[in-house]
Amino acid sequence: MTNKDLQQKEYDQFRLFLEQQCGIVLGENKQYLVKSRLAPLMTRFNVDSLSELVTKTLGVHERQLRAAVVDAMTTNETLWFRDQYPFELLKTRLFPEFKTLNRPLKIWSAASSSGQEPYSIAMSVAEFQSSSPGVLKMGAQIIGTDISNTMLDMCKHAEYDALALARGLSAERRKKFFKDSGNGMAQVVDSLKKQVSFRHLNLLDSYALMGKFDIIFCRNVLIYFSPEVKAKIIAQFSQALNPKGYLFLGASESMSGLSTDFDMVRCNPGIIYQKK
Repeated sequence: MTNKDLQQKEYDQFRLFLEQQCGIVLGENKQYLVKSRLAPLMTRFNVDSLSELVTKTLGVHERQLRAAVVDAMTTNETLWFRDQYPFELLKTRLFPEFKTLNRPLKIWSAASSSGQEPYSIAMSVAEFQSSSPGVLKMGAQIIGTDISNTMLDMCKHAEYDALALARGLSAERRKKFFKDSGNGMAQVVDSLKKQVSFRHLNLLDSYALMGKFDIIFCRNVLIYFSPEVKAKIIAQFSQALNPKGYLFLGASESMSGLSTDFDMVRCNPGIIYQKK
Protein backbone atom coordinates (compact mmCIF):
# COMPACT_ATOMS: atom_id res chain seq x y z
CA MET A 1 0.00 0.00 0.00
CA THR A 2 1.41 3.40 -1.00
CA ASN A 3 1.27 6.42 1.27
CA LYS A 4 -1.79 7.73 -0.65
CA ASP A 5 -3.84 4.54 -0.54
CA LEU A 6 -6.79 3.89 1.76
CA GLN A 7 -8.08 0.55 2.97
CA GLN A 8 -11.78 -0.07 2.32
CA LYS A 9 -12.61 0.13 6.04
CA GLU A 10 -10.88 3.52 6.33
CA TYR A 11 -12.66 4.82 3.25
CA ASP A 12 -16.05 3.66 4.57
CA GLN A 13 -15.38 5.34 7.94
CA PHE A 14 -14.42 8.55 6.16
CA ARG A 15 -17.57 8.45 4.01
CA LEU A 16 -19.67 8.24 7.18
CA PHE A 17 -17.71 11.08 8.79
CA LEU A 18 -18.22 13.34 5.76
CA GLU A 19 -21.96 12.63 5.58
CA GLN A 20 -22.40 13.35 9.29
CA GLN A 21 -20.36 16.56 9.15
CA CYS A 22 -21.79 18.18 6.04
CA GLY A 23 -24.30 15.87 4.39
CA ILE A 24 -22.14 14.96 1.39
CA VAL A 25 -22.61 11.37 0.25
CA LEU A 26 -19.54 9.84 -1.40
CA GLY A 27 -20.06 6.87 -3.72
CA GLU A 28 -18.49 3.51 -2.99
CA ASN A 29 -15.72 4.08 -5.53
CA LYS A 30 -14.67 7.68 -5.01
CA GLN A 31 -11.35 6.93 -3.33
CA TYR A 32 -9.61 8.84 -6.13
CA LEU A 33 -11.51 12.00 -5.15
CA VAL A 34 -10.49 11.66 -1.51
CA LYS A 35 -6.85 11.14 -2.56
CA SER A 36 -6.76 14.19 -4.84
CA ARG A 37 -8.49 16.47 -2.32
CA LEU A 38 -6.68 15.36 0.84
CA ALA A 39 -3.15 14.57 -0.38
CA PRO A 40 -2.07 18.26 -0.17
CA LEU A 41 -2.94 18.23 3.55
CA MET A 42 -0.39 15.53 4.35
CA THR A 43 2.54 17.96 4.30
CA ARG A 44 0.60 20.72 6.04
CA PHE A 45 -0.30 18.47 8.98
CA ASN A 46 2.97 16.53 8.96
CA VAL A 47 1.58 13.05 8.38
CA ASP A 48 3.27 10.34 6.30
CA SER A 49 0.25 8.67 4.75
CA LEU A 50 -3.33 9.32 3.71
CA SER A 51 -4.35 6.48 6.00
CA GLU A 52 -2.86 8.32 8.98
CA LEU A 53 -4.51 11.58 7.90
CA VAL A 54 -7.96 9.97 7.74
CA THR A 55 -7.46 8.17 11.05
CA LYS A 56 -6.50 11.44 12.77
CA THR A 57 -9.44 13.21 11.14
CA LEU A 58 -11.83 10.76 12.76
CA GLY A 59 -10.47 11.70 16.18
CA VAL A 60 -12.70 14.23 17.96
CA HIS A 61 -9.81 16.34 19.27
CA GLU A 62 -8.31 17.19 15.85
CA ARG A 63 -10.51 20.23 15.29
CA GLN A 64 -8.15 22.10 12.99
CA LEU A 65 -7.49 19.03 10.86
CA ARG A 66 -11.20 18.15 10.69
CA ALA A 67 -12.02 21.67 9.53
CA ALA A 68 -9.30 21.54 6.85
CA VAL A 69 -10.54 18.16 5.60
CA VAL A 70 -14.16 19.33 5.33
CA ASP A 71 -12.86 22.48 3.62
CA ALA A 72 -10.95 20.42 1.04
CA MET A 73 -13.81 18.03 0.36
CA THR A 74 -16.50 20.70 -0.05
CA THR A 75 -14.66 23.19 -2.26
CA ASN A 76 -16.15 23.14 -5.76
CA GLU A 77 -15.18 24.94 -8.94
CA THR A 78 -17.52 27.61 -10.17
CA LEU A 79 -17.74 30.32 -12.80
CA TRP A 80 -19.38 33.66 -13.52
CA PHE A 81 -23.03 33.66 -14.67
CA ARG A 82 -23.12 29.86 -14.63
CA ASP A 83 -25.78 28.54 -17.07
CA GLN A 84 -26.71 32.15 -17.95
CA TYR A 85 -30.50 31.67 -17.76
CA PRO A 86 -30.94 32.21 -13.98
CA PHE A 87 -29.37 35.65 -14.25
CA GLU A 88 -31.42 36.55 -17.32
CA LEU A 89 -34.57 35.41 -15.51
CA LEU A 90 -33.70 37.70 -12.62
CA LYS A 91 -33.61 40.71 -14.94
CA THR A 92 -36.49 39.85 -17.28
CA ARG A 93 -38.98 38.20 -14.91
CA LEU A 94 -38.22 38.26 -11.19
CA PHE A 95 -36.88 41.76 -10.55
CA PRO A 96 -39.89 43.38 -12.29
CA GLU A 97 -42.20 41.39 -9.99
CA PHE A 98 -40.63 43.14 -7.00
CA LYS A 99 -40.79 46.64 -8.48
CA THR A 100 -43.11 47.98 -5.76
CA LEU A 101 -40.97 46.68 -2.91
CA ASN A 102 -40.33 49.38 -0.32
CA ARG A 103 -37.30 47.61 1.14
CA PRO A 104 -34.16 46.02 -0.28
CA LEU A 105 -34.75 42.79 -2.20
CA LYS A 106 -33.22 39.95 -0.16
CA ILE A 107 -31.29 37.29 -2.08
CA TRP A 108 -29.34 34.35 -0.64
CA SER A 109 -26.60 32.45 -2.44
CA ALA A 110 -26.60 29.31 -0.29
CA ALA A 111 -23.31 27.83 -1.49
CA SER A 112 -21.23 30.79 -2.54
CA SER A 113 -17.95 28.90 -3.11
CA SER A 114 -15.35 31.50 -4.16
CA GLY A 115 -17.94 34.23 -4.77
CA GLN A 116 -18.75 34.08 -8.46
CA GLU A 117 -22.47 33.40 -7.96
CA PRO A 118 -23.30 36.15 -5.43
CA TYR A 119 -21.23 38.70 -7.35
CA SER A 120 -22.92 37.64 -10.61
CA ILE A 121 -26.25 38.29 -8.87
CA ALA A 122 -25.00 41.72 -7.77
CA MET A 123 -23.94 42.53 -11.34
CA SER A 124 -27.40 41.48 -12.54
CA VAL A 125 -28.99 43.85 -10.03
CA ALA A 126 -26.75 46.72 -11.19
CA GLU A 127 -27.53 46.03 -14.85
CA PHE A 128 -31.27 45.89 -14.16
CA GLN A 129 -31.22 49.14 -12.19
CA SER A 130 -29.29 50.80 -15.05
CA SER A 131 -31.84 49.66 -17.64
CA SER A 132 -34.90 50.31 -15.43
CA PRO A 133 -34.32 53.50 -13.43
CA GLY A 134 -36.53 53.85 -10.39
CA VAL A 135 -37.34 50.14 -10.18
CA LEU A 136 -35.84 48.29 -7.21
CA LYS A 137 -35.02 51.73 -5.86
CA MET A 138 -34.05 50.25 -2.49
CA GLY A 139 -31.56 47.94 -4.21
CA ALA A 140 -30.78 44.42 -3.06
CA GLN A 141 -29.23 42.81 -0.01
CA ILE A 142 -27.27 39.77 -1.14
CA ILE A 143 -25.93 37.22 1.34
CA GLY A 144 -23.53 34.44 0.42
CA THR A 145 -22.93 31.47 2.72
CA ASP A 146 -20.55 28.53 2.54
CA ILE A 147 -19.21 25.81 4.80
CA SER A 148 -15.61 26.57 3.77
CA ASN A 149 -13.87 29.37 5.65
CA THR A 150 -11.14 29.39 2.99
CA MET A 151 -13.74 30.09 0.31
CA LEU A 152 -15.41 32.75 2.46
CA ASP A 153 -12.09 34.57 2.83
CA MET A 154 -11.77 34.57 -0.98
CA CYS A 155 -15.34 35.88 -1.29
CA LYS A 156 -14.70 38.76 1.08
CA HIS A 157 -11.44 39.73 -0.60
CA ALA A 158 -13.11 39.42 -4.04
CA GLU A 159 -9.84 39.23 -5.98
CA TYR A 160 -9.48 36.79 -8.87
CA ASP A 161 -6.71 35.62 -11.18
CA ALA A 162 -6.78 35.60 -14.97
CA LEU A 163 -7.99 32.00 -15.17
CA ALA A 164 -10.95 32.60 -12.86
CA LEU A 165 -11.81 35.86 -14.64
CA ALA A 166 -11.87 34.09 -18.01
CA ARG A 167 -14.55 31.65 -16.92
CA GLY A 168 -17.90 33.14 -17.93
CA LEU A 169 -17.06 36.84 -17.54
CA SER A 170 -17.39 39.08 -20.60
CA ALA A 171 -14.80 41.74 -21.35
CA GLU A 172 -17.52 44.37 -20.93
CA ARG A 173 -18.44 43.19 -17.44
CA ARG A 174 -14.81 42.87 -16.41
CA LYS A 175 -14.21 46.48 -17.45
CA LYS A 176 -17.31 47.74 -15.66
CA PHE A 177 -17.26 45.74 -12.43
CA PHE A 178 -13.56 45.05 -11.73
CA LYS A 179 -10.43 47.04 -11.06
CA ASP A 180 -6.94 45.74 -11.87
CA SER A 181 -4.86 44.94 -8.79
CA GLY A 182 -1.62 43.90 -10.52
CA ASN A 183 0.01 40.61 -11.56
CA GLY A 184 -2.96 39.68 -13.73
CA MET A 185 -5.35 39.90 -10.77
CA ALA A 186 -8.52 41.95 -10.62
CA GLN A 187 -10.82 42.84 -7.73
CA VAL A 188 -14.56 43.47 -7.65
CA VAL A 189 -15.23 47.22 -7.45
CA ASP A 190 -16.23 48.57 -4.05
CA SER A 191 -19.70 49.67 -5.14
CA LEU A 192 -20.52 46.04 -5.95
CA LYS A 193 -18.68 44.51 -2.98
CA LYS A 194 -20.69 46.50 -0.46
CA GLN A 195 -23.94 44.95 -1.75
CA VAL A 196 -22.81 41.45 -0.78
CA SER A 197 -22.06 40.06 2.67
CA PHE A 198 -20.78 36.61 3.58
CA ARG A 199 -21.11 34.28 6.53
CA HIS A 200 -20.29 30.71 7.47
CA LEU A 201 -23.17 28.23 7.32
CA ASN A 202 -23.49 24.47 7.18
CA LEU A 203 -26.67 23.65 5.24
CA LEU A 204 -27.36 20.85 7.75
CA ASP A 205 -27.78 23.46 10.51
CA SER A 206 -30.69 25.80 11.25
CA TYR A 207 -31.31 28.84 9.03
CA ALA A 208 -33.49 30.60 11.63
CA LEU A 209 -30.97 33.40 12.22
CA MET A 210 -30.68 34.12 8.49
CA GLY A 211 -34.04 35.88 8.33
CA LYS A 212 -36.45 35.77 5.37
CA PHE A 213 -35.56 35.97 1.68
CA ASP A 214 -37.29 36.75 -1.59
CA ILE A 215 -34.96 34.63 -3.74
CA ILE A 216 -32.65 31.74 -2.84
CA PHE A 217 -29.97 30.25 -5.08
CA CYS A 218 -28.85 26.71 -4.18
CA ARG A 219 -27.46 25.38 -7.42
CA ASN A 220 -25.42 22.22 -8.03
CA VAL A 221 -25.28 21.44 -4.32
CA LEU A 222 -28.17 19.06 -3.60
CA ILE A 223 -26.67 16.47 -5.95
CA TYR A 224 -24.16 15.63 -3.21
CA PHE A 225 -26.79 14.85 -0.56
CA SER A 226 -28.98 11.86 0.27
CA PRO A 227 -32.73 12.16 -0.50
CA GLU A 228 -33.47 12.59 3.22
CA VAL A 229 -30.99 15.45 3.58
CA LYS A 230 -32.22 17.06 0.34
CA ALA A 231 -35.80 17.04 1.68
CA LYS A 232 -34.68 18.56 4.99
CA ILE A 233 -32.74 21.35 3.26
CA ILE A 234 -35.62 22.17 0.89
CA ALA A 235 -38.05 22.29 3.83
CA GLN A 236 -35.74 24.78 5.55
CA PHE A 237 -35.48 26.84 2.36
CA SER A 238 -39.28 26.97 2.28
CA GLN A 239 -39.32 28.32 5.83
CA ALA A 240 -36.64 30.89 4.92
CA LEU A 241 -38.56 32.23 1.90
CA ASN A 242 -41.20 34.93 2.00
CA PRO A 243 -44.59 33.94 0.52
CA LYS A 244 -44.31 33.53 -3.28
CA GLY A 245 -40.52 33.66 -3.01
CA TYR A 246 -38.34 31.84 -5.52
CA LEU A 247 -35.81 29.02 -5.30
CA PHE A 248 -33.22 28.30 -8.00
CA LEU A 249 -31.78 24.78 -8.16
CA GLY A 250 -29.11 23.50 -10.54
CA ALA A 251 -30.01 22.61 -14.13
CA SER A 252 -29.68 18.87 -13.37
CA GLU A 253 -31.43 19.01 -9.98
CA SER A 254 -35.10 18.29 -9.32
CA MET A 255 -37.49 18.73 -6.41
CA SER A 256 -39.57 15.74 -7.49
CA GLY A 257 -40.66 13.67 -4.50
CA LEU A 258 -38.86 15.93 -2.03
CA SER A 259 -41.36 18.73 -1.26
CA THR A 260 -44.90 19.91 -1.88
CA ASP A 261 -44.18 23.46 -0.72
CA PHE A 262 -43.35 24.78 -4.19
CA ASP A 263 -44.90 25.23 -7.61
CA MET A 264 -42.60 24.43 -10.53
CA VAL A 265 -42.45 27.36 -12.95
CA ARG A 266 -41.29 26.43 -16.46
CA CYS A 267 -39.37 29.18 -18.18
CA ASN A 268 -37.73 29.28 -21.56
CA PRO A 269 -35.09 28.19 -20.84
CA GLY A 270 -34.90 26.78 -17.34
CA ILE A 271 -37.09 25.96 -14.34
CA ILE A 272 -37.57 27.88 -11.10
CA TYR A 273 -39.57 26.99 -8.01
CA GLN A 274 -42.03 29.36 -6.36
CA LYS A 275 -43.15 28.93 -2.77
CA LYS A 276 -46.89 28.33 -2.56
